[in-house]
Amino acid sequence: MSDTMIELTTPLSEKTARGLRAGDRVRLSGIVYTGRDAAHARLIELLEKGGELPFPPEGAVIYYVGPAPAKPPRPIGSAGPTTSYRMDPYTPPLLKVGVRGMIGKGLRGEKVVEAMKKYGAVYFAAIGGAAALISKSIISAEVIAYEDLGPEAIRRLEVKDFPLVVAGDSHGRSAYEDGKREYRTLETV
Repeated sequence: MSDTMIELTTPLSEKTARGLRAGDRVRLSGIVYTGRDAAHARLIELLEKGGELPFPPEGAVIYYVGPAPAKPPRPIGSAGPTTSYRMDPYTPPLLKVGVRGMIGKGLRGEKVVEAMKKYGAVYFAAIGGAAALISKSIISAEVIAYEDLGPEAIRRLEVKDFPLVVAGDSHGRSAYEDGKREYRTLETV
């Protein structure tokens, strides 16, 4: 893991995503879209019917979150990451249409890792258990699709200096797996 903090702004280019490495520390600014299981299922159904996504997919970053209601004057309540593997069945088609980044927590499945390598995408980990802290990086929040899903509706967030770690890169490396290997090495010392 590098001690250098990488400053990124959305949308992400393929070149930028391919330049990131598992373990890199990032501060992300710009527009991020939210979505969890139910919203992802609807997005894939929309793509299968030839429809357009409710946000521009090229270079987009999706945050797997169901935020708590906002308490004035904040634009959003606590906004911690949800477990990412639940989005695994839906992720490859979204990467294929240009989504470049995902934010969540936990390991990703083999099909997602292969799609990240193929399409040049990156998986960021947000700090679990730090939902109130994370919400301070969110400047604005607006529901843009599937309002009937409540907290799981798709929102357009404007973020500034959102602290993240590259958990999975477009080269197939995983910070989670790297961490396990490093720990095993320490056990044998």
